[in-house]
Amino acid sequence: MASWFQIPKNSPFSLANIPFGIISVQSASRVPAIAIGEHALNLNAFASSGHLSVFDQPTLNAFAALGRPVHRQVREYLQNVFRADTQFPQVLKDNADLQKSALVPLSQVTNHLPMQIGDYTDFYAGLNHAYNVGVLFRGPDNALQPNYKHLPVAYHGRASSVVPSGTPLHRPSGQILANPAADPKVPTFSPCKKLDIELELACLISKPNDLGKPVSIEEAEDHIFGLVLMNDWSARDIQAWEYVPLGPFNAKNFGTTITPWVVLIDALEPFRAAGLEPGNRDSLLPYLREKRAENAYEIPLEVEITNKGGQPTLVSNSNARNLLYSFPQMVAHHTITGCNLRTGDLLGSGTISGKEAKTQGSLLEQTNGKNPIKLADGSERLFLEDGDTIILRGTAGTEGNYVGFGDCVGTILPAVSF
Repeated sequence: MASWFQIPKNSPFSLANIPFGIISVQSASRVPAIAIGEHALNLNAFASSGHLSVFDQPTLNAFAALGRPVHRQVREYLQNVFRADTQFPQVLKDNADLQKSALVPLSQVTNHLPMQIGDYTDFYAGLNHAYNVGVLFRGPDNALQPNYKHLPVAYHGRASSVVPSGTPLHRPSGQILANPAADPKVPTFSPCKKLDIELELACLISKPNDLGKPVSIEEAEDHIFGLVLMNDWSARDIQAWEYVPLGPFNAKNFGTTITPWVVLIDALEPFRAAGLEPGNRDSLLPYLREKRAENAYEIPLEVEITNKGGQPTLVSNSNARNLLYSFPQMVAHHTITGCNLRTGDLLGSGTISGKEAKTQGSLLEQTNGKNPIKLADGSERLFLEDGDTIILRGTAGTEGNYVGFGDCVGTILPAVSF
């Protein structure tokens, strides 16, 4: 798509994308916006000229709740407004005053959480990650639990500590079993020594379902607003002591980072691809069987680490195709009991890892906790150190028409002293 507006060819926010978010400029209130190239279009200012008057809220919840047909119509309209051959030149192309008031350089905006998140559920749909971690703890013969290929496993996370990209996080402290072989097993209290990342995608719910009424697999995608990149920070040593018998708790609740721009489902449609093990569909119970095999997305993903004052190091390349379950399957399974999802709920995919070296989405998998990776400055890492900055990226498409999420950034601060 050619545009009259200058959009760098390498921008993840091409005219083929049009992701939605919430921004503020200086001390102004939070307003809805879209990212376009190196700018944000303030949709509140745009709406004040008589267009798209729904955008007068400090979150995207109201817009998301209108449903996918409305999202599609608004996105297509905005694409038309920015096209070189726009049918509406008077709206923005030939309106210098509105351009000045509504188009803001991304370098001048503050990004916020795009939606008010009421609940957060993290799934475990990355087959290779589940296998890799299972091998570490149970060996290759018992790496996957018997239920794994029958349902998308998940746990409920903490919505209050979901933060937008760029928010620094303190290293968590908690109970750690320093010597697992000791008898009796007595924990110590200290800052986490095995702080890790998890490369994930996540979806945000648009249309809610009523309590007691499951969402069918055929209708599930219409309940999804769009996707974001997500870093599910993990305190591995705290997790190892606490997770039996009920799973992750404090090891996960100290922070979860997401990208502030929501890429709509329609923008990802051209990148549909077959997910892992399509033959597994036939063994699923009927409520989880999707009619189409292309239930994943071809989205290259990467992880970069920069230590304090050092050079960035690309430590992993993966792909969104490395998921066994799709987001519609997660929605269908989440609601099969009658659980009522609400607008703004966040569903994480689980860690997205490949099979080859340096395609894993966590340091635990890459290092096995024993074999450190080397950064560009010569330093080594088994797990994260204070001052490390992690950047996750995900971009589909080709130059000039990239559809991406922008950077998912987080920096580790020292633990808080007690």
